Amino acid sequence: MLLQRRTGTKTLRRFAAVVSAAALSGGLVAGCGSGSADQPSSAPVAATDGGVFPVTVEHAFGSTQIAKAPQRVVSVGYTDDQAILAFGIKPVGMVDQYPNPPGKTPDINTQWPWVKDKWGDTRPEVIMNNGDSGPNYEKIAALRPDLIIAVYSEIDQAAYDRLSKIAPTVGRTKTEKEPFSAPWQDNALHIAKALGKADEGTELVQGIQDKLDAARKEHPEFAERTAVAVSWYKNSVAPFTTTDVRGRLVSGIGFKGATEIDKIAGGSFYTVLSPERIDLIDVDHIFVIADQADQNALKNFKLFANLPAVKGGKVSYLLDSEGPAIGAAMSQGTLLSLPYAIDELVKSAAQ
Repeated sequence: MLLQRRTGTKTLRRFAAVVSAAALSGGLVAGCGSGSADQPSSAPVAATDGGVFPVTVEHAFGSTQIAKAPQRVVSVGYTDDQAILAFGIKPVGMVDQYPNPPGKTPDINTQWPWVKDKWGDTRPEVIMNNGDSGPNYEKIAALRPDLIIAVYSEIDQAAYDRLSKIAPTVGRTKTEKEPFSAPWQDNALHIAKALGKADEGTELVQGIQDKLDAARKEHPEFAERTAVAVSWYKNSVAPFTTTDVRGRLVSGIGFKGATEIDKIAGGSFYTVLSPERIDLIDVDHIFVIADQADQNALKNFKLFANLPAVKGGKVSYLLDSEGPAIGAAMSQGTLLSLPYAIDELVKSAAQ
């Protein structure tokens, strides 16, 4: 099943799509596999923008060498554009993660509170919409990229090979067994290395980790409670696993995760609960990520309404793409969105 990430009528924000498209016949050949003999072999040197090149990045599909600081980067990963932005580089192409409201401009994905200033007036080309079967290879080639980042992505080896014919391509981390299962820290450092900014990446990751540590220290009571993040999907409660970025954030601020959900999710980042398994979210605190219509539907679902946490007011209702878009910040889980998400999540939990 191709899961379009929807919460009810809205996309369940993993931003996943199965990549399948015709291969392009031409383009630049990426440094992949064991590399070629004519690749630069000199010691890394600092670029004028602070990057260090050349760099070789090992990933799930081999290894890619980036000879010099990229000037035209295309993001094929669903949230990779934000990691790239965090290092002062504006991608020329990106995935449209959240469908733009009809008639609304500019694109909502360039207007989140945590990215708006970074994008400024720049409007990147959309090379894939959430729910598409794959990226638009022709559009990507037309953008003349010198680097393609496909880290937070479901691309397979065939798709990687096609992208590599356009420009050097960096796939997801080498140790990631299932797409989207790598910790946000790993993804951030992986992209930082590809951009020649490993040291800066380490500093940014540490800054967010310090923020998480401060939240746990300020609220030691969280450690005594089990919590879960859920959404509303196909008229059912859909909890996220502890390995999903939303689950990791909940545990990151101090809560214990609902690990029983992981066992029935079968390696997926979420599961849909049948009525008889509503007990799996009988926890101390529930974080609901959904826009208003889906929040209302969930509140009217009697099995959910009768949970002790719901009756006791231990539920944080977090709008997804509407309003402050806390859910979107959590779901994206990037160097730019996480500081915002952590502040809002802690505030909601403490209330």
